[in-house]
Amino acid sequence: MWTTENRARYNRDKLRYPSDLSEEEGEHIEPLIPPAKRGGRKREVKVREVINGILYVLSTGCQWRSLPKDLPPKSTIFHYFDLWNSDGTLERIHHALYVKCREKLERNASPTACIIDSQSVKSAEKGGARIDPHGFDAGKLVKGKKRHLLVDTLGLLVHAIVHPADLQDRDGGILLLSTLAGRFPFLAKLFADGAYQGPIFHEALAKVLPHLKTEIVKRCDQAKGFVVLPKRWIVERTIAWLNRCRRLAKDFENLTHNALAFVQLASIRLMVRKLCNPS
Repeated sequence: MWTTENRARYNRDKLRYPSDLSEEEGEHIEPLIPPAKRGGRKREVKVREVINGILYVLSTGCQWRSLPKDLPPKSTIFHYFDLWNSDGTLERIHHALYVKCREKLERNASPTACIIDSQSVKSAEKGGARIDPHGFDAGKLVKGKKRHLLVDTLGLLVHAIVHPADLQDRDGGILLLSTLAGRFPFLAKLFADGAYQGPIFHEALAKVLPHLKTEIVKRCDQAKGFVVLPKRWIVERTIAWLNRCRRLAKDFENLTHNALAFVQLASIRLMVRKLCNPS
């Protein structure tokens, strides 16, 4: 948490760009980057600079072609972004930092309770032959993609998927939970809002994760205006944290797996700063 006493630790004015990794942050991420392949031309680019370039796009929301000239070429940065996305490097980095964050707070590596929610985002103008389909969220009147998030009680991202906005929350929630692939075996409690109630969701969940019990947190009918709802505020706060990255302000990506990669990168940025700037 930012306070007057620890203000100096949060000051990033000494970095070239505020999005750059500090030395302490780099020590958490760089060891998780796979080495260059054997044979062929040796890797000449600095991995730290590639990471800084990706984080610059994530933080500022600029086009790849608008990267500053003192960073590696945009083609090089995008090549590594696409490579680390496709070979699972980003997912491994995210999981390693997630475990570190929980252990630093003296929690078990696998959470026992989680909160689910979705965020619909408008799609930007796109063109080209390879564009993943978007949809229209009739409830929020948004044409674009929907990010489905699963967070723990600390507000850290556990798992996420991106899909067209016309997919209902109950169906997207099952898709999200079915792709956990057994990575968190101790999950026992799921908190959700009213969009996930009903027999369709619960019957499908019983087939995917039969040990996971769901609790629907509803808003009181007598409540007026803004009301903080138990547990649900945690995932809303996480969405606000991730939206500090301007690349997530809209759905700019043609490919859904690239959109998911930027969500993972935003969570990685959040966790590595939590590790280096504890409350």
